[in-house]
Amino acid sequence: MKLTNNFSLKEFECNCGCSMPGFVKDNVLTLVEDLQIIREKIDKPIKITNAYRCKSHNAKVGGTKNSQHLLGKAADLQVKDVKPKEVADLVESLMKSELINKGGVGRYSSFTHVDIRGTDARWDFTNK
Repeated sequence: MKLTNNFSLKEFECNCGCSMPGFVKDNVLTLVEDLQIIREKIDKPIKITNAYRCKSHNAKVGGTKNSQHLLGKAADLQVKDVKPKEVADLVESLMKSELINKGGVGRYSSFTHVDIRGTDARWDFTNK
């Protein structure tokens, strides 16, 4: 099911293959609107490595117990030939200018975490 010009629902499903609850899908529909804006600004395809995670899959991958992934409000992104730092900087800029929802930005060496929790949250695990 296509959600936007560049994203489909399949990209947001739990990697374990379980069913996505309805409330999660509602959150994904909000998240994907922001990701589409990011995609248009960066002008390159975005690979979503993680989005919704059920409780058991979240535990298996070492996610926190209050992870936004559990709610369908988070996605981990990679963009070919664009450093995760550049993606994170763009996302922070878009949040600051209120072009996308306020939320979390996590900096990692191989991906950028983006979420729509409604409050600012920042962390940097690039040197860990």
